[in-house]
Amino acid sequence: MTLEGVLPVWKPAGFTSHDVVAKARRILGIKRIGHTGTLDPQVTGVLPLCIGRATRMVEYIQELPKQYEALLVFGLATDTQDWTGEVIETRGDVQLTEQQIRRTLAAFVGEIEQVPPMYSAVKVDGKRLYELAREGVEIERQARTVTIHEIEVLDINVSLPQPEVRFRATCSKGTYIRTLCVDIGAALGYPAVMKQLVRTSTGRIRKPQCLTLEQIAEQHAAGNLQASLIPMDQAIAHLPAIGLEPQEAEHALQGKTIAIDAPRAAAAASADQALFRVYAAADQRFLGLFAWNRDTQRLVPAKVFL
Repeated sequence: MTLEGVLPVWKPAGFTSHDVVAKARRILGIKRIGHTGTLDPQVTGVLPLCIGRATRMVEYIQELPKQYEALLVFGLATDTQDWTGEVIETRGDVQLTEQQIRRTLAAFVGEIEQVPPMYSAVKVDGKRLYELAREGVEIERQARTVTIHEIEVLDINVSLPQPEVRFRATCSKGTYIRTLCVDIGAALGYPAVMKQLVRTSTGRIRKPQCLTLEQIAEQHAAGNLQASLIPMDQAIAHLPAIGLEPQEAEHALQGKTIAIDAPRAAAAASADQALFRVYAAADQRFLGLFAWNRDTQRLVPAKVFL
Protein backbone atom coordinates (compact mmCIF):
# COMPACT_ATOMS: atom_id res chain seq x y z
CA MET A 1 0.00 0.00 0.00
CA THR A 2 1.28 3.45 -0.92
CA LEU A 3 1.55 5.73 2.10
CA GLU A 4 -0.21 9.07 1.80
CA GLY A 5 -1.20 11.73 4.31
CA VAL A 6 0.32 13.81 7.08
CA LEU A 7 2.70 12.03 9.43
CA PRO A 8 2.80 13.75 12.84
CA VAL A 9 6.42 13.47 14.00
CA TRP A 10 7.85 14.34 17.41
CA LYS A 11 11.18 15.90 16.42
CA PRO A 12 14.11 14.97 18.66
CA ALA A 13 16.83 17.37 19.78
CA GLY A 14 19.93 17.45 17.60
CA PHE A 15 18.06 17.05 14.32
CA THR A 16 17.29 19.78 11.81
CA SER A 17 13.89 19.62 10.11
CA HIS A 18 15.68 18.51 6.94
CA ASP A 19 17.40 15.75 8.93
CA VAL A 20 13.99 14.45 9.99
CA VAL A 21 12.78 14.44 6.38
CA ALA A 22 15.92 12.58 5.27
CA LYS A 23 15.49 10.02 8.05
CA ALA A 24 11.82 9.50 7.16
CA ARG A 25 12.74 9.00 3.50
CA ARG A 26 15.23 6.28 4.45
CA ILE A 27 12.75 4.53 6.76
CA LEU A 28 9.80 4.67 4.36
CA GLY A 29 11.61 4.43 1.04
CA ILE A 30 9.61 7.41 -0.23
CA LYS A 31 11.14 10.53 -1.79
CA ARG A 32 8.03 12.69 -1.86
CA ILE A 33 8.10 13.99 1.73
CA GLY A 34 8.09 17.60 2.93
CA HIS A 35 8.05 19.22 6.36
CA THR A 36 5.64 21.96 7.41
CA GLY A 37 7.77 24.39 9.41
CA THR A 38 11.44 24.64 10.34
CA LEU A 39 12.56 23.90 13.88
CA ASP A 40 16.06 24.69 15.14
CA PRO A 41 18.19 21.61 15.88
CA GLN A 42 17.97 21.93 19.69
CA VAL A 43 14.18 22.41 19.63
CA THR A 44 11.91 19.40 20.08
CA GLY A 45 8.26 19.02 19.27
CA VAL A 46 5.53 18.68 16.68
CA LEU A 47 6.80 18.51 13.10
CA PRO A 48 4.15 17.27 10.64
CA LEU A 49 5.53 15.65 7.49
CA CYS A 50 3.47 15.57 4.31
CA ILE A 51 3.80 12.32 2.38
CA GLY A 52 2.89 11.63 -1.25
CA ARG A 53 0.18 13.86 -2.68
CA ALA A 54 -0.20 15.47 0.74
CA THR A 55 2.97 17.47 -0.06
CA ARG A 56 0.64 19.73 -2.03
CA MET A 57 -0.86 20.74 1.35
CA VAL A 58 2.43 21.93 2.89
CA GLU A 59 1.75 25.63 2.27
CA TYR A 60 -1.65 25.48 3.98
CA ILE A 61 -0.39 23.60 7.04
CA GLN A 62 2.58 25.98 7.32
CA GLU A 63 0.12 28.88 7.67
CA LEU A 64 -1.52 27.39 10.76
CA PRO A 65 -0.82 28.89 14.20
CA LYS A 66 1.91 27.18 16.21
CA GLN A 67 2.05 26.72 19.97
CA TYR A 68 5.29 26.63 21.96
CA GLU A 69 6.44 26.24 25.55
CA ALA A 70 9.54 28.28 26.28
CA LEU A 71 11.86 28.93 29.22
CA LEU A 72 13.18 32.50 29.35
CA VAL A 73 16.14 33.53 31.52
CA PHE A 74 16.73 37.18 32.44
CA GLY A 75 20.19 38.63 32.91
CA LEU A 76 21.91 36.83 30.07
CA ALA A 77 22.31 37.47 26.34
CA THR A 78 23.87 35.37 23.57
CA ASP A 79 24.67 36.03 19.93
CA THR A 80 22.04 33.48 18.84
CA GLN A 81 19.36 34.61 21.33
CA ASP A 82 19.19 31.07 22.73
CA TRP A 83 21.16 28.92 25.17
CA THR A 84 23.42 27.46 22.47
CA GLY A 85 25.07 30.74 21.54
CA GLU A 86 28.11 32.63 22.79
CA VAL A 87 27.41 34.75 25.86
CA ILE A 88 27.73 38.45 25.01
CA GLU A 89 26.25 40.02 28.16
CA THR A 90 25.64 38.96 31.75
CA ARG A 91 23.73 40.64 34.56
CA GLY A 92 23.59 39.08 38.01
CA ASP A 93 21.63 41.85 39.72
CA VAL A 94 18.25 41.34 38.09
CA GLN A 95 15.45 42.79 40.20
CA LEU A 96 12.02 41.86 38.89
CA THR A 97 8.67 41.08 40.43
CA GLU A 98 6.22 38.45 39.27
CA GLN A 99 3.67 41.19 38.59
CA GLN A 100 6.11 43.06 36.32
CA ILE A 101 6.85 39.94 34.34
CA ARG A 102 3.18 38.97 33.94
CA ARG A 103 2.21 42.49 32.88
CA THR A 104 5.00 42.66 30.30
CA LEU A 105 4.24 39.27 28.75
CA ALA A 106 0.58 40.24 28.42
CA ALA A 107 1.60 43.39 26.55
CA PHE A 108 3.08 41.28 23.75
CA VAL A 109 -0.26 39.67 22.85
CA GLY A 110 -1.54 40.89 19.47
CA GLU A 111 0.29 42.10 16.39
CA ILE A 112 3.92 42.93 17.12
CA GLU A 113 6.99 43.87 15.10
CA GLN A 114 9.94 41.48 15.15
CA VAL A 115 13.41 41.90 13.67
CA PRO A 116 14.57 38.45 12.47
CA PRO A 117 17.71 37.29 14.32
CA MET A 118 20.99 37.03 12.43
CA TYR A 119 21.07 33.32 13.23
CA SER A 120 17.99 32.51 11.16
CA ALA A 121 17.11 31.04 7.77
CA VAL A 122 15.76 34.33 6.41
CA LYS A 123 17.28 35.11 3.01
CA VAL A 124 18.74 38.51 2.13
CA ASP A 125 20.08 38.96 -1.42
CA GLY A 126 20.02 35.20 -1.91
CA LYS A 127 22.03 34.38 1.20
CA ARG A 128 20.70 33.10 4.51
CA LEU A 129 21.31 35.28 7.54
CA TYR A 130 22.92 32.48 9.54
CA GLU A 131 25.54 32.08 6.79
CA LEU A 132 26.43 35.76 7.12
CA ALA A 133 26.43 35.50 10.92
CA ARG A 134 28.92 32.62 10.79
CA GLU A 135 31.17 34.83 8.68
CA GLY A 136 31.00 37.50 11.39
CA VAL A 137 28.83 39.77 9.26
CA GLU A 138 25.79 41.52 10.71
CA ILE A 139 23.42 43.41 8.44
CA GLU A 140 20.37 45.56 9.00
CA ARG A 141 17.14 43.56 8.92
CA GLN A 142 13.65 44.85 8.34
CA ALA A 143 11.06 44.29 11.05
CA ARG A 144 8.19 41.96 10.20
CA THR A 145 4.69 41.89 11.64
CA VAL A 146 3.75 38.68 13.45
CA THR A 147 0.82 37.83 15.70
CA ILE A 148 0.97 36.49 19.24
CA HIS A 149 -2.49 35.04 19.72
CA GLU A 150 -2.04 34.09 23.36
CA ILE A 151 0.60 33.95 26.10
CA GLU A 152 0.05 31.89 29.23
CA VAL A 153 2.51 32.06 32.13
CA LEU A 154 3.26 28.55 33.39
CA ASP A 155 5.85 29.27 36.08
CA ILE A 156 7.90 32.20 37.39
CA ASN A 157 10.93 32.10 39.70
CA VAL A 158 12.10 35.58 40.68
CA SER A 159 14.19 34.34 43.61
CA LEU A 160 17.08 33.35 41.33
CA PRO A 161 19.94 35.81 40.60
CA GLN A 162 18.83 35.42 36.99
CA PRO A 163 15.03 35.00 37.18
CA GLU A 164 13.25 32.54 34.94
CA VAL A 165 9.77 32.40 33.43
CA ARG A 166 8.22 29.47 31.63
CA PHE A 167 5.39 30.38 29.29
CA ARG A 168 3.19 28.98 26.56
CA ALA A 169 2.69 31.06 23.40
CA THR A 170 0.37 30.57 20.44
CA CYS A 171 1.59 32.54 17.46
CA SER A 172 1.48 33.02 13.71
CA LYS A 173 3.82 31.61 11.12
CA GLY A 174 7.22 33.31 11.08
CA THR A 175 7.35 34.16 14.79
CA TYR A 176 10.73 33.73 16.47
CA ILE A 177 10.18 32.75 20.09
CA ARG A 178 13.82 33.43 20.97
CA THR A 179 13.44 36.96 19.61
CA LEU A 180 10.23 37.28 21.62
CA CYS A 181 12.22 36.34 24.74
CA VAL A 182 14.89 38.95 23.96
CA ASP A 183 12.23 41.61 23.34
CA ILE A 184 10.46 40.78 26.60
CA GLY A 185 13.76 41.21 28.44
CA ALA A 186 14.40 44.53 26.69
CA ALA A 187 10.94 45.76 27.69
CA LEU A 188 11.87 45.04 31.32
CA GLY A 189 15.32 46.61 31.00
CA TYR A 190 17.41 43.43 31.09
CA PRO A 191 19.16 41.11 28.64
CA ALA A 192 17.31 37.84 28.18
CA VAL A 193 17.78 34.52 26.42
CA MET A 194 15.64 31.51 25.51
CA LYS A 195 16.89 28.49 27.44
CA GLN A 196 14.45 25.83 26.21
CA LEU A 197 11.79 25.53 23.53
CA VAL A 198 9.25 22.86 22.64
CA ARG A 199 6.66 23.12 19.86
CA THR A 200 3.53 21.64 21.39
CA SER A 201 1.20 21.96 18.40
CA THR A 202 0.85 22.88 14.76
CA GLY A 203 -2.77 23.79 14.16
CA ARG A 204 -4.78 20.93 15.64
CA ILE A 205 -1.88 18.47 15.59
CA ARG A 206 -0.59 17.93 19.13
CA LYS A 207 1.95 15.78 20.96
CA PRO A 208 -0.37 12.78 21.72
CA GLN A 209 -0.78 12.21 17.97
CA CYS A 210 2.95 12.32 17.25
CA LEU A 211 5.33 9.44 16.70
CA THR A 212 9.04 9.32 17.36
CA LEU A 213 11.34 8.26 14.54
CA GLU A 214 11.77 4.92 16.30
CA GLN A 215 8.00 4.38 16.46
CA ILE A 216 7.69 5.29 12.78
CA ALA A 217 10.27 2.64 11.88
CA GLU A 218 8.51 0.04 14.04
CA GLN A 219 5.04 0.75 12.63
CA HIS A 220 6.31 0.80 9.07
CA ALA A 221 8.07 -2.54 9.53
CA ALA A 222 4.82 -3.95 10.93
CA GLY A 223 2.86 -2.59 7.98
CA ASN A 224 0.46 -0.47 10.01
CA LEU A 225 1.88 3.06 9.72
CA GLN A 226 -0.93 4.30 7.45
CA ALA A 227 -3.31 4.17 10.44
CA SER A 228 -1.17 6.83 12.18
CA LEU A 229 -1.23 9.21 9.22
CA ILE A 230 -3.71 12.07 9.23
CA PRO A 231 -5.73 12.20 5.97
CA MET A 232 -4.64 15.29 4.07
CA ASP A 233 -8.08 16.89 4.11
CA GLN A 234 -8.36 16.42 7.89
CA ALA A 235 -5.00 18.15 8.35
CA ILE A 236 -6.57 21.31 6.92
CA ALA A 237 -9.91 20.90 8.69
CA HIS A 238 -9.84 24.60 9.63
CA LEU A 239 -10.93 25.33 6.06
CA PRO A 240 -14.68 25.22 5.34
CA ALA A 241 -16.05 22.25 3.40
CA ILE A 242 -18.61 22.02 0.61
CA GLY A 243 -20.19 19.01 -1.13
CA LEU A 244 -20.77 18.71 -4.86
CA GLU A 245 -23.40 16.79 -6.78
CA PRO A 246 -22.18 14.06 -9.20
CA GLN A 247 -21.94 16.22 -12.33
CA GLU A 248 -20.33 19.07 -10.36
CA ALA A 249 -17.83 16.62 -8.87
CA GLU A 250 -16.97 15.31 -12.33
CA HIS A 251 -16.35 18.85 -13.56
CA ALA A 252 -14.26 19.59 -10.46
CA LEU A 253 -11.97 16.64 -11.19
CA GLN A 254 -11.55 18.00 -14.72
CA GLY A 255 -10.26 21.26 -13.24
CA LYS A 256 -13.30 23.27 -14.30
CA THR A 257 -14.83 26.14 -12.35
CA ILE A 258 -18.09 25.27 -10.61
CA ALA A 259 -21.17 27.48 -10.42
CA ILE A 260 -22.91 26.79 -7.12
CA ASP A 261 -26.51 27.43 -6.18
CA ALA A 262 -27.76 30.35 -4.09
CA PRO A 263 -27.94 28.70 -0.64
CA ARG A 264 -24.37 27.44 -0.88
CA ALA A 265 -23.23 30.75 -2.34
CA ALA A 266 -24.72 32.60 0.61
CA ALA A 267 -22.68 30.44 2.98
CA ALA A 268 -19.51 31.30 1.07
CA ALA A 269 -20.19 34.99 0.62
CA SER A 270 -18.60 36.06 3.90
CA ALA A 271 -15.24 36.35 2.18
CA ASP A 272 -14.23 37.73 -1.20
CA GLN A 273 -11.89 34.81 -1.86
CA ALA A 274 -12.44 31.92 0.57
CA LEU A 275 -10.70 28.57 0.20
CA PHE A 276 -12.87 25.45 0.47
CA ARG A 277 -12.29 21.75 0.91
CA VAL A 278 -14.43 20.23 -1.82
CA TYR A 279 -16.03 16.77 -1.58
CA ALA A 280 -18.24 14.56 -3.71
CA ALA A 281 -21.51 14.66 -1.79
CA ALA A 282 -22.40 11.09 -2.77
CA ASP A 283 -19.44 9.34 -1.09
CA GLN A 284 -17.61 12.17 0.73
CA ARG A 285 -14.53 11.66 -1.45
CA PHE A 286 -12.09 14.55 -1.13
CA LEU A 287 -11.70 16.23 -4.52
CA GLY A 288 -9.39 19.13 -3.72
CA LEU A 289 -9.20 22.77 -2.71
CA PHE A 290 -11.23 25.39 -4.55
CA ALA A 291 -11.32 29.13 -4.10
CA TRP A 292 -14.69 30.87 -3.96
CA ASN A 293 -14.86 33.87 -6.28
CA ARG A 294 -17.54 36.18 -5.01
CA ASP A 295 -17.74 38.22 -8.21
CA THR A 296 -18.32 35.29 -10.56
CA GLN A 297 -20.19 33.13 -8.00
CA ARG A 298 -17.98 30.19 -8.92
CA LEU A 299 -15.57 27.81 -7.26
CA VAL A 300 -12.16 28.02 -8.92
CA PRO A 301 -9.72 25.06 -8.69
CA ALA A 302 -6.63 25.59 -6.56
CA LYS A 303 -5.53 21.99 -5.92
CA VAL A 304 -7.35 19.09 -7.61
CA PHE A 305 -6.84 15.48 -6.45
CA LEU A 306 -7.76 12.88 -9.04
